[in-house]
Amino acid sequence: MKEIKTVGVIGLGALGTLYAVTLTQALGKDHVLVLADRERTARYLRDGMWYNGARCDLNYTDAASVTEPVDVLLFAVKFTGLSAAIETCRHLVGPETTLISVLNGIASEPMLGEAFGMEQVVWCVAQKMSARKEGNHVLVDPVGELALGVPAGQDETHLRRLCAFFDAIQFPYVLPPDIRTHMWGKLLCNTGCNQATMVFQCDYSGVQAPGKARDTMLGAMREVVTVANAEGVPLSEADVSAWLSIIDGFPPDGEPSMRQDGKAHRKSEVELFSGTIRRLAQKHSIAVPVNDWLYQTIREREAQY
Repeated sequence: MKEIKTVGVIGLGALGTLYAVTLTQALGKDHVLVLADRERTARYLRDGMWYNGARCDLNYTDAASVTEPVDVLLFAVKFTGLSAAIETCRHLVGPETTLISVLNGIASEPMLGEAFGMEQVVWCVAQKMSARKEGNHVLVDPVGELALGVPAGQDETHLRRLCAFFDAIQFPYVLPPDIRTHMWGKLLCNTGCNQATMVFQCDYSGVQAPGKARDTMLGAMREVVTVANAEGVPLSEADVSAWLSIIDGFPPDGEPSMRQDGKAHRKSEVELFSGTIRRLAQKHSIAVPVNDWLYQTIREREAQY
C-alpha cells in the first residue's frame, strides 16, 4: 500500500478545523483538501475560518471538482450530516483510501463500512481535547489525541498505514487494547457530560462541582455501563472514574459541542447518546430513567427552536 500523501477533511466544526490545521501544517496546503459542496466552499473562501485566534490558510475545495481519490478521508461532520457527506465524497474513495471518523457515538464506523467496505475503516475516538466553535472562530486547548484501532478479526493494513503516517508527522494518537470497548467508554462520557451540560445550561465547571448536574451526569454514565454489559462490552465503575478524571481536568469555562449546539439553537446529537442507550436498553429490558429524562428534556427544548 502506497505512502499517504493526500488527506481530505470533510466538516469544519471544532474538530474538523483542528485536524485540517494540524494536517496542513504537517503536509502543506496542497496536500490537505478541506472538502465541501460548492455553496459551502464559497462561504469558507468568503468568510474564512480562525483557529486559536489566527486566520486559517486552508485549501477549501469543492469536492465535485476533485477527480482523484485521496489517500486518507477524515469525516468530521455532525452525525446528522454524515449520510450527505458520504455521498459528497463517494468518488474520492478508492480501493486504497483509508477512512476515519472523529464523530461521537458508535454509529459512524458501521455507516462508513456499509458505504465503502469495513476493511478500509479505522475506528477512532477523538478524546482529551477541549474545543469550542463560535461562528467561524475555533478555540482548542488542549488538542487531545485520537484513539485508533480495528475490531478483532479485521485486517490491520489500514491501521498500520495510518499509524506510520501519524508517526511521521508526530500526530498524537494511542492504540487502546480493545477499540470497541474504548468507543463505548467515550459514549459513556458523552452521554453523561455532553447531555448534562446542555440540559443544565452550564460549562464544564457545572459538572465538575458537586450538585444536580454532576449527579445527573454520573447517573447517565452508570446506565451506559449497565447497557454496555448487556451488549457484551466490559465497562465498569472504573471507566466512570477514569472519564470523570478527564472531565475534571478540562478548563472550567470550556464547553462540549452539545452545550454549544443548545446555545446556538442547533439540533443536537441526542440520538447518538441517550437515543442509542434507550434503544439498546429497550432491547434488553433495562430501565434507564436518567437517560429517559435527558432525552425527553432535550427533545422538548429542541422542539421550541
